[in-house]
Amino acid sequence: MARKLIRRFVPDTDQIRSHKNLQFLGKWLHNPKLWHLNRRSVAGGAAVGLFMAFIPMPLQMLPAAVFSVIFKFNMPIAVALVWITNPFTIAPISYFAYKLGGLLLGLPIHDIAFEPTWEWLVTEFRWIWQPFLLGSFVVSAVSAVTGYFLVHALWRMHVIRDWKRRKLRRASISP
Repeated sequence: MARKLIRRFVPDTDQIRSHKNLQFLGKWLHNPKLWHLNRRSVAGGAAVGLFMAFIPMPLQMLPAAVFSVIFKFNMPIAVALVWITNPFTIAPISYFAYKLGGLLLGLPIHDIAFEPTWEWLVTEFRWIWQPFLLGSFVVSAVSAVTGYFLVHALWRMHVIRDWKRRKLRRASISP
């Protein structure tokens, strides 16, 4: 089943509960719904994780964990999917979000010559912040909705395939 596949990649529940950065959630981490692997929980965790992945903020895992606790979705899935944006992918994703936001706002795309300085950030950010934030929110929302329905569809396909296999197995065993 889909649960067996997911269990291979998700860390142990006790390991996550004892993680030092999640201790502020306290007793809420002991809610079994946060660890349960069913279609609703995993799809919701995927939606939360994908939404938070594209929101431009530091420590995205913490809000993903908090939202999964609030909505009682699978926390390991939500926290893991935040890592879609990582040091290798953040630049192209941010540029795409900026271009998308500029397109949606009807603003010209400002040529960006990146310099890793505070002065550059302050100077350039005043030109790019609106399209960048709008694009990031749109990418977040679209990826969350897409991820939610994709997980539902894949889970359903997996369950139907297992039903068919069992039916064939029973048909070959019966006299």
